[in-house]
Amino acid sequence: MTTATARLLPRARRFLRRRTRVLLLLAGWSLLESAHTFLGGYGLAKALDQGFLAGHTGVGLVWLGVTALAVIVGGLAGRGVFRGLADLVEPLRDGLVRQVVARSLTHAVAQPARAADSAVVSRLTNQTEIARDSFAGLVLVARSFVFTAAGAVLGLLSLAPQLLLIVVPPLAAGLLLFLATLRPMAARQRAFLQADEDLATQFGAVAEGLRDVVACGAQQRTADRAYGVIEDEARAARQLARWAAVRCLALGLAGQLPILLLLVTAPWLLRQGLTPGAVLGALAYLTQSLLPALHTLMNALGSAGTRLLVVLDRLTTGPAPQPSTAPPPATTQEPAPHVPAPPDGPRVELRAVTFAYGPAARPVLHDLDLTVEPGEHLVVVGPSGIGKSTLTALVAGLLAPAHGEIRVAGRPVRAPLGTDPSLLRVLIPQQAYVFSGTVRENLLYLRPDGASTAALEAASDAVGLDALVRRLGGFDAPLDPGTLSQGERQLIALGRAHLSPAPLVLLDEATCHLDPAAEMRAERAFAERPGTLIVVAHRITSARRADRILVLDGNRATCGTHDELLERSPLYRDLAGSWQPDAPEREENLTAKSRFPV
Repeated sequence: MTTATARLLPRARRFLRRRTRVLLLLAGWSLLESAHTFLGGYGLAKALDQGFLAGHTGVGLVWLGVTALAVIVGGLAGRGVFRGLADLVEPLRDGLVRQVVARSLTHAVAQPARAADSAVVSRLTNQTEIARDSFAGLVLVARSFVFTAAGAVLGLLSLAPQLLLIVVPPLAAGLLLFLATLRPMAARQRAFLQADEDLATQFGAVAEGLRDVVACGAQQRTADRAYGVIEDEARAARQLARWAAVRCLALGLAGQLPILLLLVTAPWLLRQGLTPGAVLGALAYLTQSLLPALHTLMNALGSAGTRLLVVLDRLTTGPAPQPSTAPPPATTQEPAPHVPAPPDGPRVELRAVTFAYGPAARPVLHDLDLTVEPGEHLVVVGPSGIGKSTLTALVAGLLAPAHGEIRVAGRPVRAPLGTDPSLLRVLIPQQAYVFSGTVRENLLYLRPDGASTAALEAASDAVGLDALVRRLGGFDAPLDPGTLSQGERQLIALGRAHLSPAPLVLLDEATCHLDPAAEMRAERAFAERPGTLIVVAHRITSARRADRILVLDGNRATCGTHDELLERSPLYRDLAGSWQPDAPEREENLTAKSRFPV
């Protein structure tokens, strides 16, 4: 008995014991339904021996009529079988759904900062339905085989006991071979379901950081890892199929060999005194009753049975640990050509840029002209949905304009193949991407050449990450993204960007989950870092700290300093609200109007 079976058996007994009445009704309907099994062979033998071969056609027809009536009665009894099946199966599914939801909510309440478990989707939908359908199939085939086998054996004994000597040995050998495959198939089924959950978890993690992955030029490495997880699931499916082939061999031994032996020994049986009707009745028991029931039983136990055991074990115990989402080791490839940039940072130029999300959609940006000088600190402000994130995606090369041209360091922003864009620019979106691994690996993700511990400490201190690093246990401490808050993830992403060699940094509300003091510290670190800085602001104080401010207002754009925009832009005056430019730059003095609408 496997560990999973031993763990689930007491629960199964309690579940069935609470439904004794349903089981008795199901057994009664099954007994009535299987009456035609006994008469299927016995009635045929009597119709042949006592009727047609004896010259009594009427007697033969009566026996055939009785057999047909038993088939009709069995069909009517099937309605009661399925009614009892629903009363047994649906409570199981409902209980599993409640258990999965309750466990997920308990984990969410206990660890509110932990990211959502993507594998819950697989457990709540796919796996609970697998359990329901597998349990229903098992109940149907198990009771069918038991009552069919009982009727067939009773019929063979009634016709001629020696028939059992031909039927039972190969039947027993096939069943033993089949039972020997159950444990390996359960292991393969468990591996397949684990691969399915790994796939859901992997794609959930990639989806959260998709923009960051593209911005960092890590599409190929991320795709390679995704293909690896897909291949793992395909490999598990192939192994499961191999054991299914062994199950087919067992079916042939238990179901087909008795028929062959009966046909080969038929002349000998007739010489021993068996009637033709008895031989034909035995053949009917094998082909019409035992073989179909055995085929269904083996398919159900070999696939649905092992699948049900594995799924119930996973649904009623704690979820499996999530696989590492760390990017795979970098493969050896030609080094990407370096894009030179001025020492103070690259110039960013947009010329008549127009962009819309679809041919018939209204442009988000229309004929936008903008130049960001090398080393300049530009802040982009505007109402929610006005196109601020679209602008950073265009500058990063993630989107292509419908019209116009975008250049960074004098080159088209859409880099040719073979060019590593992370060497020129780094984009940190609002949803920061952090992977499983060490803190050092996360921070050096954009530094393939590595960096000293002193450089790590300097960058961490600059963006305000140092306290978190100490709490986690240092740069070499393992990092579980699910245990981090959104603000902590942003700090790690900011530290990664600060260490990046890219001279152009794009922060798209990358500090929105930080408190005002932490946001000010991080933005000042990037303002003091050599290079060009473009920030999509979340608070008005971010704009006050910039060299220039770009205000997006529909299709119009106005650029200038804080004082200039207070005079020239009604929208900027409205966004600034009651903030006083001469007041000390202390975040606690800000009013509610000093935060941009989101």
